[in-house]
Amino acid sequence: MDRSDVLADGFLHLDSAMADDLSVVNAARVSFGTRRDAMAERDEGLIGFLLRERHGTPFEHNAFRFHVRCPIFVMREWIRHRLGSFNELSGRYAKIDEAFYVPALEDVRTQVCKPGAYTFEAVDMETAERTRAAMEASYAASYAAYEAMLADGVAREVARSVLPVGIMTEFWWTVNARALMNFLSLRNAEHAQREIRRYAEAVEALFEARMPVTHSEFVAPGRSAP
Repeated sequence: MDRSDVLADGFLHLDSAMADDLSVVNAARVSFGTRRDAMAERDEGLIGFLLRERHGTPFEHNAFRFHVRCPIFVMREWIRHRLGSFNELSGRYAKIDEAFYVPALEDVRTQVCKPGAYTFEAVDMETAERTRAAMEASYAASYAAYEAMLADGVAREVARSVLPVGIMTEFWWTVNARALMNFLSLRNAEHAQREIRRYAEAVEALFEARMPVTHSEFVAPGRSAP
C-alpha cells in the first residue's frame, strides 16, 4: 500500500518511485563498463559492500516522490534534511484548512533529564486531558482570529501569522535512496521526536518494499547511511 495515515489527520503517500536495487548495482558496475538486466545473488553482496565501505553515489540514481500531510512543527524538522526537493502548500495563495494536531492522551508526555539525554514519560490522565483541552482552545482562538482578518480583507500572507505550528501543512518531497537512508537513520530512531518518527516508520516501510536488498543491508550493520 502506497499510502499510510499518520497521526490524527496526517498521511504519507508515495506518489511515484523510480527506484529498485538493480539501479544501485548498475550505477556501481558502470565503472567497469558492465550492466545487469536482473539481480543476481552476487549483486546482493555488492550492495552490502557499497554500504559497508560507504560508497554512496550508486544509491543516488533513483528517486522517491512523497506527498506528506503533517503538522508544521514536524515539517520544520523534516526540511533540515537538505538533500531532497521540497514544495509546500502556500498560505499566501490558499486559505489554510482548520486542521490541527492534538496528541492522543498517551502521547502527552513530560521530558526527563537534560538536553541531549532526554527521556520521555507519559503524564497522568488528568494532565493529559487538560493539555489537550488547552491546545484545542488555543487552536480555535487562533483560527477564529485568522478568519476574522480574512473577512476584514487582510491578505492571507499577513493573516496566517497568527496560526500556530500545530496546524497541518502539506508538501511534496523528492529524495534519492542515499539521502532517504540518512533521514531514516536519524528520524526512525529511538531519540527522534515521536511525531516525526511515525512518519519515518511509514517512509521506511515503502523504502523496504521498493528496495528490499538495499534496506536489508542498511539495517544489518546498524542503520548507517553511506
